[in-house]
Amino acid sequence: MNRQVRRAVCALLVMVLVGSLFPISHARATSATQQKIDEAERQRQQLQEQQQETRENLDDLRGERSVVRKQLDSLTEELEAISANLESLNLQITEKKEQIRETQNALAEAIRQEEGQYADMILRIRRMYEVGRTDILNTLFGAESVADFLNFADYYEKLEQYDRQKLAEFRANRQLIEEQEAQLHQQEAQLQELLLEAQAEHEKVTELVEKAKKSISSYSSQISEEEARAREYEEQIKQKEADLEYLKKKLAEERALAQRAANGVWRDISEVTFEESDRVLLANLIYCEAGSEPYEGKVAVGAVVMNRVLSSVFPDTVSGVIYQNRQFSPVASGRLAIALARGDATESCYRAADEAMSGVTNVGSCLFFRTPVEGLTGISIGGHIFYG
Repeated sequence: MNRQVRRAVCALLVMVLVGSLFPISHARATSATQQKIDEAERQRQQLQEQQQETRENLDDLRGERSVVRKQLDSLTEELEAISANLESLNLQITEKKEQIRETQNALAEAIRQEEGQYADMILRIRRMYEVGRTDILNTLFGAESVADFLNFADYYEKLEQYDRQKLAEFRANRQLIEEQEAQLHQQEAQLQELLLEAQAEHEKVTELVEKAKKSISSYSSQISEEEARAREYEEQIKQKEADLEYLKKKLAEERALAQRAANGVWRDISEVTFEESDRVLLANLIYCEAGSEPYEGKVAVGAVVMNRVLSSVFPDTVSGVIYQNRQFSPVASGRLAIALARGDATESCYRAADEAMSGVTNVGSCLFFRTPVEGLTGISIGGHIFYG
């Protein structure tokens, strides 16, 4: 075998060896990569399950807090009614005391008049006895005529009747005023009892209100902790998604989806019908994804959602796109639900949603966005790269 033949045979053997070894090495590498991807996916799935548990806890806590808030509203109304009743009772007691004071003054005046009338009557009687009945008889019988006699007799009789009548009137008036005073004192005592009852009820309801406020504060603290936990899970999921091998797989899927979209059918924005709930939903998603981004970044996020609505590859409604499985992390983490419940979306988020829903786009037909990663190119706006 000459040298050239030997060289050819050696080269052939090398090619065979290399050809046989490469697939093995490549297969091993592929297997190792797949294991990493599977492990990252398993951890991501575990984090999502923890997120789901956190969301359920948040729902339970928000429900319980809502019940306590309703109880607090009811107790607050009851407390306001009791406070108004207390104010009314205090006012009535004040008025009653004033009536008692006026009645006591009237009683003192009635007693003074009665005593004065009695003293005048005694004085007149004493004077009659001091002068003597003989003088009275002399006056009567000294009358020049029967008419004068009758007039004198009638005068003395009427004077006596007047004294007795006035004394009886003053005594009756005093008795009436005394009865009024006793009645006013009784009414005041009843009002005082009602006041004590109202004060006790006010104290009881106040304690319940404070207890409800503490419960709400406790629930709010727990909700804040769960929300923080949800954000932590979301960040961890994002870190897992940022894993290079996972990114390679996800980006490949996204590019394939983008290619399908490019070759698919696209509707015009005029063909889309929106509900008011779509505007609220989109504005709150923009808040969660780009709340701290410049306004252009908010419009860009809204434009991505609308591009998906217009593409035949994605759901054809705003809610369908946003709630599509594993597409927007605030949905998975529960932050979107929290934002919707609290109405977190700002005026600029609503304005950006309106622009996007009117067909405005500053990212062309991009269907995806994420924080920048090495090797990913696209339209950079704020802290996001828009691509696909």
